Amino acid sequence: MKICDIMNRNVVAVSPEETVSLAARLLARHNIGSLPVCTADGRLRGVLTDRDIVLRCIAADMDPKTTEVREVMSIGVLTVSPADEPAKAGRKMAEGQVRRLPVVEKEQLVGIVSLGDLAVHRDTDMEAAQALGEISSNLRKL
Repeated sequence: MKICDIMNRNVVAVSPEETVSLAARLLARHNIGSLPVCTADGRLRGVLTDRDIVLRCIAADMDPKTTEVREVMSIGVLTVSPADEPAKAGRKMAEGQVRRLPVVEKEQLVGIVSLGDLAVHRDTDMEAAQALGEISSNLRKL
């Protein structure tokens, strides 16, 4: 089994030029906690999370209606390839303390794989359990 077999290909993304306010509405509308940030040609530039919005925009007293996503997004995002093994995604999730990874092929965003995607497949449920365990144990240390 490969990441391409379990990833979600229907990805909601936002461009770096969009406002944080628009991105927040997308998060709410789709009931998600993060958005890949992509250029018009589909190149991944970062990820915007609800936490980024709160800490880097609202808490910094920036106006979400005028602040561009590029100003508050997270960069240096961990990714996987569609051809990678799910175990690699589980390790990266644990390492990066994240529950979702963008799936990138030839610099293009082609999907998202989540901890839930790993958990629902019998072949990958051990990777999901291990990643969740590491994420949870690190949260308890905070």
